[in-house]
Amino acid sequence: MQAFNPYLPSYEYIPDGEPYVFGDRLYVYGSHDAFNGKEFCQNDYVCWSAPIDDLGNWRYEGVIYKKIQDPHNKDGSRRLFAPDVQLGIDGRYYLYYALDSHGIMSVAVCDEPAGKYEYYGTVHYPDGKAVGYDKGDIYQFDPGVFIDDDKRVFLYTGFAPRDGQFPDDSFGYRRIEGAYCIELEQDMVTVKAGPKLILPKAGYAKGTSFEGHEFFEASSMRKINGKYYLVYSSINAHELCYAISDRPDGGFTFGGTIVSNGDVFYKGRELKDCVNYLGNNHGGLVQIKDQWYVFYHRQTNRHSYSRQGCAEKIYINEDGHIPQVEITSCGLNNGPLVGQGRYESYIACHLTSKWGAGFYTNNMEDYKDHPYFTQSGQDRESNPDQYIANIQDGGIAGFKYFDLSNTNSIAIEVRGEGEGEVIVTDGIEGEILTKIPVRQNKDYQIFKNSISKGEKKSALYFKYTGRGYIDFKAFYLE
Repeated sequence: MQAFNPYLPSYEYIPDGEPYVFGDRLYVYGSHDAFNGKEFCQNDYVCWSAPIDDLGNWRYEGVIYKKIQDPHNKDGSRRLFAPDVQLGIDGRYYLYYALDSHGIMSVAVCDEPAGKYEYYGTVHYPDGKAVGYDKGDIYQFDPGVFIDDDKRVFLYTGFAPRDGQFPDDSFGYRRIEGAYCIELEQDMVTVKAGPKLILPKAGYAKGTSFEGHEFFEASSMRKINGKYYLVYSSINAHELCYAISDRPDGGFTFGGTIVSNGDVFYKGRELKDCVNYLGNNHGGLVQIKDQWYVFYHRQTNRHSYSRQGCAEKIYINEDGHIPQVEITSCGLNNGPLVGQGRYESYIACHLTSKWGAGFYTNNMEDYKDHPYFTQSGQDRESNPDQYIANIQDGGIAGFKYFDLSNTNSIAIEVRGEGEGEVIVTDGIEGEILTKIPVRQNKDYQIFKNSISKGEKKSALYFKYTGRGYIDFKAFYLE
């Protein structure tokens, strides 16, 4: 099967994805947003998996942990924020999470990677007191869990907004200075050493390699070719960066940006030229056979509370550097998508208005005249029907990449008040492949035209010009 971005069904909103290969399957653990949610992470943890030989064939593993299972949350008033999972030395699977702004790290355990996890305890000091409980202790947030080759266990954690970004007492006067490393005992919950500050926050990195890309949140550790790669979301929020060291508990230097959910910094692109609507970002790295991938997420529905997981291939240079990768529609696919068949519009990797895109503010009125990904009805676990709504004059949906070498025509499935045409090109400023007239229609209709010869690896950009708006459901390549 072909694989797309987002890689899960369009009704599923799993951000903060941490990918792991267990046996012959790829498992992804993440937060669980609701469609059109009013805040982050409103739903219980679920898990999805795919065979490592067929990354387009995802299986729903069901609910693996409910927020009310934590004894600190019996009334369900707190939400399960971004988790991480690690296969313990004892052969059991340990799930780490923070209950939203509680500031304490909890752990659940299971005998299977996608079974029913049970509450295990909190990360605590040898005296039994939870890390993050006292004023002046560190604020626990966004776990990254790592077991080294020598069986040492490390927890990476932290949240680091700019000074003054939140009221002083928002975190119970606990420390929010950057990223921390805690070494744990073999029981996976007792502190052996630390917490130790390892990455700086904004305002405290002047003169260091991190300046301009300081730590914000979303710690995730991997070991590659003997080096330690700490992936994190920077103070810029839309990007996943990495820091690199020769040891797991310090000595990190800034490596670079791996991915931005608006392609900011890719080939020098500036923030004002972002090619997609921006929001926070969180993810991790995984090796599948000989190929490494980065998992990240995008925003939908004109706010940050309905995020969806995406992934891209990455390449690691001989010197250990990871060049920034562009966001695509075919990230987990083995090359461009075939130039035949029907494709849903929600796999667009670029989406902008005639004014460009921007950073979602969670006030949907700020983007009332902009296109956006959405779906009909309520939050659910079936019936995928996501589409691009409200494409007005100058709005663009871009898709990368397709093999168009044998494609002779393109049809689009649209509805709305629009009267005009859709100009199809092979890039943002690319060659025109065809122009497809569209007219007003209450229900979805299909409009078609032949195209000029395409390339084996070609982008497809659909730009609407005209009055009114159109909703874009799908396109057909023949």
